[in-house]
Amino acid sequence: MADELKPEELREFSRLEILANQVVEGFITGLHKSPFHGFSVEFAEHRIYNTGESTRHIDWKLFGKTEKLFVKKFEEETNLRCQVVIDNSSSMYFPEKGLNKMSFSIQCAAVLIQLLKRQRDAAGLSIFSETVNLHTQAKSTPMHQKMLFNELGKIYHAYSPEQRKRTFTVEALHAIADSIHKRSLVVIFSDMFDSEPGRENEIFAALQHLKHNKHEVILFHVTDKDTEEDFKFDNRPYKFIDMESGDEVKVHPSEVRENYVTAMNKYRKELMLRCRQYQIDFVEADIKQGFRQILLPYLVKRIRMQ
Repeated sequence: MADELKPEELREFSRLEILANQVVEGFITGLHKSPFHGFSVEFAEHRIYNTGESTRHIDWKLFGKTEKLFVKKFEEETNLRCQVVIDNSSSMYFPEKGLNKMSFSIQCAAVLIQLLKRQRDAAGLSIFSETVNLHTQAKSTPMHQKMLFNELGKIYHAYSPEQRKRTFTVEALHAIADSIHKRSLVVIFSDMFDSEPGRENEIFAALQHLKHNKHEVILFHVTDKDTEEDFKFDNRPYKFIDMESGDEVKVHPSEVRENYVTAMNKYRKELMLRCRQYQIDFVEADIKQGFRQILLPYLVKRIRMQ
């Protein structure tokens, strides 16, 4: 909560909310469609049309087959429910200088929450590393959304290199899937690295669990492309330290670059393929481009697809 934050953290939180509001203000100016609104209106069943009521929801296709008037009933006429999911493991704080993957994800999340707030939509927040550290149900009240900004501000300041928070993506995504009880839009920000190697199929199964539960899923694959995918390091020896385990290895980049890049490309392509197979939106999010160049074009694309 806000009273648990230090004064300098409160100032940072305020700047985050102001930034999000400015981006949203600029984004929605001149747009005639919302990128999210109306997703969660779900068809439930038909009922017989009563004379004198609105004809808005008459199923004319069914009338053509039966010559009887039936009205579509909807489970609820609510706005969108959106669950923002952030990977808070130590690898998300790479690189340690400048913009890192976590600050990128927090900025994107703040903009989404602000956009949802403007549309009177419900937002929830899930944060995971070794376990699910925070999970809130989606709500649209001002107090709840203020709390979400406070939580984003806290994780922004909470990182310590000594913590070595590992990633158990599989367990976390399954737990989150089981915790979201109503059909929602689930937006994930993660580098999709798991602390236990060789679990790719389990990670894909966890993503499929979300789709099986009727959620719409967007995965922002957050990376520092130059270093993490293309392995662009100077031609000199380096000591690489695993941010989650603390393991160290001394190596010359030129000796491993080809094999490393091949393995990373294979994993990324497999991740993209599985997301396409499960009808999950896959967004390549290179933090060097900045969140405006990643998030806003995606939202514009989403509007045009409606």
